[in-house]
Amino acid sequence: MRVALFATCVNDAVYPSTAIATVRLLERLGVEVDFPASQTCCGQPQFNTGYRRETEPLVRRTARAFEGYDHVVTPSGSCAAMVRDNYPRIGARAAAEGRGAELADAAASLVPRTYELTEFLVDVLGVTDVGAYFPHTVTYHPSCHGLRMLGLGDRPRRLLQAVKGLELVELPGAEECCGFGGTFAVKNADVSTAMGADKVRNALSTGAEVLCGADNSCLMHIGGMLRRQNAPQRPLHLAEILASTEEEPLK
Repeated sequence: MRVALFATCVNDAVYPSTAIATVRLLERLGVEVDFPASQTCCGQPQFNTGYRRETEPLVRRTARAFEGYDHVVTPSGSCAAMVRDNYPRIGARAAAEGRGAELADAAASLVPRTYELTEFLVDVLGVTDVGAYFPHTVTYHPSCHGLRMLGLGDRPRRLLQAVKGLELVELPGAEECCGFGGTFAVKNADVSTAMGADKVRNALSTGAEVLCGADNSCLMHIGGMLRRQNAPQRPLHLAEILASTEEEPLK
């Protein structure tokens, strides 16, 4: 099986270890992984800020970058949701404005092949035990895009529960937004900070060593607040936990 890694801007620029872990994990499971070098931003910041027309070239570019692959896998529910939920809207709007079906066709080709990492593992590969080892206490924060737009459900938790040595601790108010929301955090900083403070308080109340998530954008927001408090809890992407083994443990 040949898949393309959709690394995303945040991971490429700030958290490359997550993209590396995703490749390690998939290759360990027998998947052939390519990294199309022409990939770039999916357009989510522009679209969420109201610049729909400026997003359109990025839809075209993203669709071209991932042509010819059986599946496109991304360690980001946020970016997967942008492709799956908003690309069809962008294409339909362009067609309704009389600008042709190019964008709609691009979305129709890409959307059914695009998977968030935990979806791909559970639904396509049919695995929950990926052979991981991580002897730590972990609490899991489900991001809004994964929870509400993709409907990931218990897939991430099932993967974590199968990790050898890992103790999963329930996060109070788990389904509450952390307050990041991309450009929302910039436009509504006070509200974002208050929501983040609630999430941090709940996360620390678990006593877990690690706060796990499937979106580094959320972990960046929460992690920044943890660092400002000099809290010992470590934010960590799910892919890095799943890539850790007894032979090659995460350091």
